[in-house]
Amino acid sequence: MTVALVTGATQGLGRALVEGLAQRLEPTDTVYLTGRDRNRVSAAVQTVQGRARVRGELLDVADPDAATELARQLGERHGGIDIVFGNAVMRIGPDDNPREIIDTYTQVNNFGTTRLLRAFAPILNDNGRLLVVASSLGTLHHLAPVLHKRFTEPSSLDEIDEQIANWRDSTKEGRAGAWPAFVNIPSKIGQVAAVRVLAHQRRQSDERRGVLIAAVCPGMINTPTSALWWDVSTAPTPAQAATALLDLALNPVEPEHHGELVRDGQVVPFS
Repeated sequence: MTVALVTGATQGLGRALVEGLAQRLEPTDTVYLTGRDRNRVSAAVQTVQGRARVRGELLDVADPDAATELARQLGERHGGIDIVFGNAVMRIGPDDNPREIIDTYTQVNNFGTTRLLRAFAPILNDNGRLLVVASSLGTLHHLAPVLHKRFTEPSSLDEIDEQIANWRDSTKEGRAGAWPAFVNIPSKIGQVAAVRVLAHQRRQSDERRGVLIAAVCPGMINTPTSALWWDVSTAPTPAQAATALLDLALNPVEPEHHGELVRDGQVVPFS
């Protein structure tokens, strides 16, 4: 029996990942559709079509204890987990003031990611997958060289959290310095760096057990939020964008993907 979980799954790519898993897995398998609003979770579960059983669970990744508690419950219920997609994200528009939203933004996108990694990596079954949805913006190419060491030198998730907290505080205080104005860039780099750190710590064990921990880039997607920033009229739908991510979750592991940012089956170099 396969057990899968998707965060931020009540709409868009997250919901498409749930439906794709439900369609590709078997009736004996379970896919957990999670979100922070009970009514939206329940409504989303009702719309998913597929063979596997889909269950709704509350999970607000901004809550410091929520991921750990849900991982504990699922570990007791199933003994472990096979597939986790970390897709929860706070969406922002061009008119949002970074100084006003940065606290909530980092709690969801960055600290939410490291909480998920800490909570679910220990209960991954053999041949498990722990995939964080990031972006090609999560590479050092988009960051001033003076800042690169902040994301290449840390050796723990705690140290990554410290760098994100430093960036958050600099943004709140209006002293961004070399940090880019577009908050998606440091945030996505922080997500990819967190994946890299955790994967490095676990590499030998994960390779022996067939486990894959990676960041994934779905590319541009035709969603209302993306449309606030770019012309996405010809971009793939969430269901289309989910295909490559589902392939990564369900196909045999490619060792070179471990700890990397992967787009359409290819590694996107971090630096």
